[in-house]
Amino acid sequence: MSDAPLGLIAGSKSLPFLFAREARKQGRGLVAVAFEGETDPTIASVVDEVVWIRVGQLGRMIQALAQRSVKECVMLGQIAPKNLFDLRPDLRAMSILFKLKEKNAHTLFGAIADELGRDGITLVPAVPWLQPWMPTAGYHCGPILSRGMDQDVEYGLKIARETSRLEIGQCVVVKRGTVLAVEAFEGTDECLERGGRLAGKGGEAVAVKVAKPGHDFRFDIPCVGPMTLAVCARSGVGGLAVEAGRTLLLDLEQFESDARRLKVSVVTAGLSG
Repeated sequence: MSDAPLGLIAGSKSLPFLFAREARKQGRGLVAVAFEGETDPTIASVVDEVVWIRVGQLGRMIQALAQRSVKECVMLGQIAPKNLFDLRPDLRAMSILFKLKEKNAHTLFGAIADELGRDGITLVPAVPWLQPWMPTAGYHCGPILSRGMDQDVEYGLKIARETSRLEIGQCVVVKRGTVLAVEAFEGTDECLERGGRLAGKGGEAVAVKVAKPGHDFRFDIPCVGPMTLAVCARSGVGGLAVEAGRTLLLDLEQFESDARRLKVSVVTAGLSG
């Protein structure tokens, strides 16, 4: 095991915390780079050191990791889309933005990984630390899906894989063979709410969330958690299917309890791996 600390580029929500706790169980030292106005300040309680920067300060981020002898780092959590568009990039960030013909998540994060590599830092996927929370084929919790909803899961899986391949979004809402909502820039929660409104009462709509073909898990791990279930229940979406082996269930114990309490069926779809 390397004696060098592991770097954590930490966005918002709970995923950076889950990773940090698992990495610490393995005895790794952790240096976090956190973003003002985005990262939960209590991240300091689960890492050895935190360096605070603004969104867009790429040079400072890389310098902070390099000065602390970080050779490998992971990138986890979210940055609010409005902040990505309102950021004040430093010179290093401006240089990569200027070179990019397409500015989507894949190209932006890929360019950041390349810049890290120039300073001897490898961006690695966090999946090896998070595998216990990524259920494989056959997983379910909450009520059993009805036959009709089960068929909608299979149909929704095909649609979601296609929309994710086209870089549109990774979640769809389906009811009785009709696609009611496709996730785009607004994110999963608003997609669920929109699909639920169109589905009407009865809770027969299902949501399917996938990773895109060739998904780069260094930059993003598809996640659902208790908040996702709350949105499903509030919106009248009665089923939630996630891609087997490629989706992370946050706060697993609470997630499974909430699925039973809120009567939302959760299953894995497709083959793991």
